[in-house]
Amino acid sequence: MNRKFLFLFRSWKFGNLLLCFALLFSTLNCASGPVSGLLYSKTGFPGTINEDPGVKRELRAEGCIHNFLTLISIGNAGAGEIAFQNGITRVALVDHSSLQILTVLYRNYCTIVVGDKG
Repeated sequence: MNRKFLFLFRSWKFGNLLLCFALLFSTLNCASGPVSGLLYSKTGFPGTINEDPGVKRELRAEGCIHNFLTLISIGNAGAGEIAFQNGITRVALVDHSSLQILTVLYRNYCTIVVGDKG
């Protein structure tokens, strides 16, 4: 092999590897909650509260988005859709939680909706 070609090939691989690491580390904390750990974190944090005292807290429903290797995301964490699918007509509160394992291996973000049947 020609030395010039070999040098370009090696530097091209190094450049791509460097670009992949830069992209990976720039997206580590996207939608992961207020606090995150590099190895493991599990957090719950408040969302919104309906100040109407007439709304009972009878039903609790949860919807999550799951992310694997930062390549695939599946799920639904929309509060309105969660309430609709579980028969919650009046929402008392909306909370959130997140879980991370090795930051890029597995992550989830959950929305918790509490309310009544109306």
